[in-house]
Parts: sequence; C-alpha cells; structure tokens
Amino acid sequence: MFYNTSREHLIIREYGRHVQRIVARAMQIEDREERNRFANEIIELMGQLNPHLRNVEDFKHKLWDHLFVMSNYQLDVDSPYPKKTKEELTRKPTPMPYPKSKIRFKHYGKHVETLVKKALETDDIEKRDGLAHTIGNYMKLVYQNWNKESANEDVIKDDLRLLSGGALSLDREANINLLSRGGYKPQPQQNNNNRNGGSKNKKFKNKKKFFKKPQ
Repeated sequence: MFYNTSREHLIIREYGRHVQRIVARAMQIEDREERNRFANEIIELMGQLNPHLRNVEDFKHKLWDHLFVMSNYQLDVDSPYPKKTKEELTRKPTPMPYPKSKIRFKHYGKHVETLVKKALETDDIEKRDGLAHTIGNYMKLVYQNWNKESANEDVIKDDLRLLSGGALSLDREANINLLSRGGYKPQPQQNNNNRNGGSKNKKFKNKKKFFKKPQ
C-alpha cells in the first residue's frame, strides 16, 4: 500500500497526481513534434478538469503556465504564449506603502481628509458648497458606524470646519441627514391578498347577519 506522504510532491492539487504523471511522461518524449502534440493534449485535459476556469481571462494562457509549473519549468515545447520563468511566476508584488500621516479624526477615516483636500482644490464656489454638503453627509454616515447613537449635526459641522481650516462650512440650519441610516424609510406596500381577503370576510359577515334566523 502506498501513502501520499511517500509519493512525489503534488505541485498543483487541482489537477491531481495523474495529470502530474502525464506531464512527467511528456518530458521523456524525445521527438519534439510528438512532444508538442502530447503537450497540447495535456492542455485539453487540464481544461476539461477545470471547466469553471473557462470564464477566466486568458484561460489558455493560464493552463500553459500551469503546465510549465508542473514540469518544474523543464518541459521543452512550443507554447503559443511567452514561456515565463520560475522567477517571474514566483515574484512577489511590491508591497504597498503604509500611510504614515496621522489622521486627525480617526472615526472619520483618511478618506474624509482626502475628500476635503479635493474640495479645497475646486475654485467654483457653488460646486465647493455642494461638495461640502456631500462630505458632511458622508461624515455623518461614518460617524454613525462608529457611534450607534444619533450623531450631533453641530459637532459634524464643526469638525468639517476644522478639517478644512475654516474653508468649508455648513449653515447651522442645514440638514445633513440625507445619507444617514434614518434618512429614508420606504413605505410598506399594502398586500392585495390581505386587502381582498378582508373585504371577502366582511361580505361574508354581512350575509351571515342578513340570513340570521329570527329568535
């Protein structure tokens, strides 16, 4: 009895051990033309084993990359795509730089500061006022995600003024409740079945009262 722990390392589990052995068999074929034909048949088999990948962009290209990976990049065949090296396929992406700037109000997040900065770059006064109102709406929305209690609009207006250095401001009478959770509540639709059923029951009661036997 053979155990998987004693067998060769399975490189790509999705294709199984049999496909990996077929790839190893292809590497032993000396005739290049026969080896190319065999490699294309392996590609067809790999596609049949993973039909869900057919909707993936560059489906065939990925299959050829997987074929070379399973051969440890040693299979010498004519691929319709540029053959990638092991270094190219195993190269790690460049890590994204972590923002080092401090956030003035952490419960609003960095995006609010970015929005304020973009709004200050606008020269159109009317457009800037509209952006200020939109930012105020968003600030109230994220504030309620941080604090489940109702947000004080005056506090949000003061915070917006502080973040913009006084350049963006909202009137004390302005309503910034449009995008908050309680801003819009759809009216419940009346159920026609219940309405019709209620009318039928009412008619039935009237008939019952009409045909009631005298005492």
